[in-house]
Amino acid sequence: MVARVSHISEDGQTTFLEFRDGRTATADYGEPFAEVGDILLVDPEDGSAAVAPRELWREETWVGVTKLVVDNRVVVEIGGRLRLFPAPPNKPIRAGLTVEGTDSEGVLEVLSEKAIKFLDDGTEDALPESFIVPSTESLSFEDFGGYEEIVERARELIELPLKHHDALNEIGAKPVKGILFSGPSGTGKTLLARIIANHANATFYVISGPQVLSKWYGQSEEIIRRIFEDAKRRERAIIFFDEIDSLASQRSDESHEASRRVVGQLLALMDGFSPDNNVMVLGTTNRPQDIDSALRRPGRFDWHVDFPMPNREDREAILETSARRLRLQGAMSHRWVAEKTESWTPAELAAIWTEAALLAVSDGRRSLQDEDYVGGFERVSKQRKNSKD
Repeated sequence: MVARVSHISEDGQTTFLEFRDGRTATADYGEPFAEVGDILLVDPEDGSAAVAPRELWREETWVGVTKLVVDNRVVVEIGGRLRLFPAPPNKPIRAGLTVEGTDSEGVLEVLSEKAIKFLDDGTEDALPESFIVPSTESLSFEDFGGYEEIVERARELIELPLKHHDALNEIGAKPVKGILFSGPSGTGKTLLARIIANHANATFYVISGPQVLSKWYGQSEEIIRRIFEDAKRRERAIIFFDEIDSLASQRSDESHEASRRVVGQLLALMDGFSPDNNVMVLGTTNRPQDIDSALRRPGRFDWHVDFPMPNREDREAILETSARRLRLQGAMSHRWVAEKTESWTPAELAAIWTEAALLAVSDGRRSLQDEDYVGGFERVSKQRKNSKD
């Protein structure tokens, strides 16, 4: 049997052995003939032993991550456990390395300058750049119909501070950090935010709850922290939280632990803005009452823009705007449709054109006529009625 000498008593009479299967034993060989670390071939019949080549032990290596280097010792995390080894001589060692080693010799080789994760929690793939929505040159305020007062107010709160950041700092004005867009789904909150980001030439990060809420402890906060740090390095940036109520709901004893941690991280990050940071945090919701109250206090999401259902003038403007990129034949009944669509959202109004296009194509035409427009309205109106029933 192959064994390794793990210890020899002070009087040299007792040799402590360990076997490959984890068992241990002691033997009295009289005068010691081996040293700690030597490999022995042990006869199981009479217990006699002889020194054997080290290659017979075939010690398995482990892979770990260096966590701490103190003097001539290094702490290595191996499979979730911390182990202490002598620092390897003539090898530069620091925390955060992926290393290979053995129990008997410690660290043998540096495999990577980057620490590996034993659990793939996804944070390595969640780079801040993956949350950036590229600028679309063709997207402008001409693509947003109606809501003139809301558009003007939103531009005043977002675009103006981003473009004139230095001037506002010189005046000594309190910076606008967070703005909340509230209103029913489909009222154009996200579209307006993208248009403003384009017009202000700002880097636009889009974050939704399912993207960052994770079962892995600490992952959600780490992703958000990275995005904020990346945004601070940009000339101008907007961090956009889509349906922020799903990510930062009111904290309570029944709240999900990940949600409570995310709220705490958001509070710390927004409070950590300096006057030099030209970053705006924007959130949308159709349930503002569900957002944690701490996020609504001064210095956080304390500015509010509400998107109501469009009135008749707004609906007519939305219909005209959404038709600009379409091939039309003759005049369209915008005013008539606007009068018939009270309580419709902009998204529902835009759906009329999709139905109208289907009618035109099914009739073998490559442009829309007013009859297609009216038919599209009737189809969407029927769908709305059926969905409510």
